[in-house]
Amino acid sequence: MLCKPKSLLGVWFFLVSAAATNLALSPALSAAPATAQTIAEHFSSVKSMSGDFVQSGPKAERTSGRFFLQRPGKIRFNYAGPSGVNVIADGKSLVVYNKKLKTSRLYSLSKTPLKLLLDSKVDFSGSRLKSMREEGDLILIKLADKSAFGNSNITMMFDSKSLDLRKWSLTDERGLTTTVAIFNVKQGGRIAEGTFTIDYAANRQYNTNTKSR
Repeated sequence: MLCKPKSLLGVWFFLVSAAATNLALSPALSAAPATAQTIAEHFSSVKSMSGDFVQSGPKAERTSGRFFLQRPGKIRFNYAGPSGVNVIADGKSLVVYNKKLKTSRLYSLSKTPLKLLLDSKVDFSGSRLKSMREEGDLILIKLADKSAFGNSNITMMFDSKSLDLRKWSLTDERGLTTTVAIFNVKQGGRIAEGTFTIDYAANRQYNTNTKSR
């Protein structure tokens, strides 16, 4: 079952929040696009990574777990605790499993801001670059693509010295923001086969059972 993309961030990203920057690029930041592309090239060179994550939500929710990322288009979040939530993108689709509630929701990855994080070659140039600023030891880069994601956007936060990704925030069309901070990150290395596999048959079965109730 392929759900409407507008509902994506309301399904998963309601779990977390943080303030995304909303400042436009100014003449004083004329070098910002070049700097943004330097960061994009560095980030693109990281073909895989894994580590721990913590999320914070609009209602002060905090969840944590393990994540795995592999370009292009693949990411997995295994949430700790009794919820049994897994979020998996396989390069084509993104699915949100909730074992406790016995739900499975499937979305087109290309219609979510996460695509901007998972592309083989990350692009921080052109009209999709909405703002860039330094905040403490972080460089914040806000991206949006209205034609693909509507009013949703993503703000990526990179270490100003190493240029490594530290966290990202996603804001949905309702203005609810999700922030994911990552740590204990290992770049490169092999990720186990099957990590990013979506069970499409199970997704259909979950939704068939839900409709029949």
